Amino acid sequence: MSKLRFDVVQDAFKKKAVPAETPNMETSKYFGELVFNRDKMRKYLSADTFNALIDCIDNGHTLNRAIADEVAGGMKTWAMEHGVTHITHWFQPLTEGTAEKHDSLMEYDNKGGMIEEFTGKSLIQQEPDASSFPSGGIRATFEARGYTAWDPTSPVFIQDDTLCIPTVFISYTGEALDYKTPLKKSLKAVNDAALPICQMFDAKVKKVYSYLGWEQEYFLVDEDLYAARPDLMLTGRTLMGHASSKNQQLDDHYFGAIPSRVMEFMKDVEIEGYRHGIPLKTRHNEVAPNQFELAPISGETNLSNDQNQMMMNLMNNIARKHGFVLLLHEKPFEGINGSGKHNNWSLGTDTGTLLLAPGKDAMSNLQFITFFVNVLMAVQKHNALLKASIATATNAHRLGANEAPPAIISSFLGHTMTNVLRKLMDVPSDTPITIAGKTGKSVGLVEIPEIFIDNTDRNRTSPFAFTGNRFEFRAVGSSANCAGAMTTLNAAVAEQLTDFKAKVDKEIAGGKAMNIAFMDVLKPMIREIIDTVCFDGNGYSDDWQKEAARRGLDTETCVPKMFKEFTKPASVEMFTHIGVYTEDELVARNEVKWETYTKKVQIEARVMGRMAINHIIPAALAYKTRLLTILTQLKTIYPDDFLTMASTEIELLKKVTSLIDEVRTRCADMVEARKAANKIESEYEKALAYYDIAESLFAIRRPIDKLEEVVDNDLWPLPKYRELLFIN
Repeated sequence: MSKLRFDVVQDAFKKKAVPAETPNMETSKYFGELVFNRDKMRKYLSADTFNALIDCIDNGHTLNRAIADEVAGGMKTWAMEHGVTHITHWFQPLTEGTAEKHDSLMEYDNKGGMIEEFTGKSLIQQEPDASSFPSGGIRATFEARGYTAWDPTSPVFIQDDTLCIPTVFISYTGEALDYKTPLKKSLKAVNDAALPICQMFDAKVKKVYSYLGWEQEYFLVDEDLYAARPDLMLTGRTLMGHASSKNQQLDDHYFGAIPSRVMEFMKDVEIEGYRHGIPLKTRHNEVAPNQFELAPISGETNLSNDQNQMMMNLMNNIARKHGFVLLLHEKPFEGINGSGKHNNWSLGTDTGTLLLAPGKDAMSNLQFITFFVNVLMAVQKHNALLKASIATATNAHRLGANEAPPAIISSFLGHTMTNVLRKLMDVPSDTPITIAGKTGKSVGLVEIPEIFIDNTDRNRTSPFAFTGNRFEFRAVGSSANCAGAMTTLNAAVAEQLTDFKAKVDKEIAGGKAMNIAFMDVLKPMIREIIDTVCFDGNGYSDDWQKEAARRGLDTETCVPKMFKEFTKPASVEMFTHIGVYTEDELVARNEVKWETYTKKVQIEARVMGRMAINHIIPAALAYKTRLLTILTQLKTIYPDDFLTMASTEIELLKKVTSLIDEVRTRCADMVEARKAANKIESEYEKALAYYDIAESLFAIRRPIDKLEEVVDNDLWPLPKYRELLFIN
């Protein structure tokens, strides 16, 4: 083992768990202590100001500047009690991450001194430099002005000494330059479309909410080993590395005992999450070695998405304190599971009704079937667009491999719901709808109580699976901003519900009873979704690839081509009609997506080339020199029997030489392909060229991984998979 690799591996094995700083109180006592939530609002704001702010949050009414000043004053008092010295508008640009510019609370007091000041003006609006963030051509580099504006529906929070204010981010000319703005528009659209339908069942309903429960998968690697892998540092994944003899094939890591170092990390993550008002519920080992998951209780989509962004930042910082580096890349290690961020999505009303849960009587079941079928119809109409919403250069490595859903959007319903839909196609429209609930099942042991079986199974190969009271959008990548997928899903559902309501109104105007009108509109939709998007089988099978194409589902696997879906006429019509994106915003976002794709692959290609030339080939040449030295000695000692005595060394020499030549040749070809691609003006065409370059990286990797198996262990310069994945 090389001296560097030996040292970093030994250091990693010597590391001990760092005890978590556990508060000496019940979790509920400190939950949300760093969030300016409603309890803090009541304490630090006057009754009139509190009521005005709640009216703004719950009903969308505008705050006047005087009220904003009072809110800012209350926030400042609370924040300074926690040692806050700075504020920042915390926003989500088109980089997939978050952004923040910190401003001190200090201002001149006009008396020769300084004073802490925070006004409504600073709370409501700020002006970051918009030219340095991706805009897709909306802003030229010399046009710098952009605006952040406070989102009162997502409470402000404290990180270290800074008061973070969740905001939207728009250009000087009004276009959205972030993820939050279109997400909020899509939430309004789905409320506007769903509310009139809900009120036909219950006039008391005043609002419909979209809910999101994310499941965050991630890897941890030792920071010393991470520092010895340039590919991990610069791209987030290993561009080379032979599979470990043992990886996940025994299924012994999944739900296994959590390693002590990881457990202390998880405790600190949970504590900080609770302090920031994030209702974390689940933690466990995932399938791949060194892979883990955490998940909160489901919440309102806008707030839940903000909390996921907060959580990723917190996890990244806390990992370093425990000697780890957090990996959120969708496929950091070849040959084992990648990481997703399953988005559990549902709809509910302000009266407490879950619209995607079966009811207790015929009318509530009709409401459930209405929303259930319309969601599936939206997925059927826009299956290619939904796939485009989760497509990235990094997620492309995960889809279709090792437990990830395939790159075809279909929906698993389970036997119960599939049978219900099939039955509804054939019965009279006034037939009351009944849906079986959970059933009891004995395990055959008197001391074990009866188990209640759900009316749906789980299908790990389904990208959009129904799980009893929600849909699980499993194709979202672990590093993604959930808002991208949620905006598209909400928009598609809003469009479909609007279309459905118009058809129902026409049927009722013709004299039909409400329940009959609903079913007469739903029946042809049910037949269409059963024949297209509903699939309960194995999504990995070759037969499904062919069957999906026959059904008219999108089977595209080229990421740059997937992005084209956003600017197709049906997508533009849908987004613009319901007010989520303008056509210019869609065009601009595609430019950003293509440019980002190109740059990520470009970085990977550069890192691959330099590691191959500077790390791998020198190590292989050193081994080759060692073989040549041995061969020279053998020829001296055994001149007559040299070929017999040196047969093993000769074969190794030939193999190493051949692999070195292959690495060098393929790297040279890749560099030439990059040079040609870089001359392309069109971002789309350039991304297509880099898609081919991305594929060529696997061809370079293959001989490198073979060399790792041949070259002496003490010469190999990089930590190997067996060291990266089994350090805890």
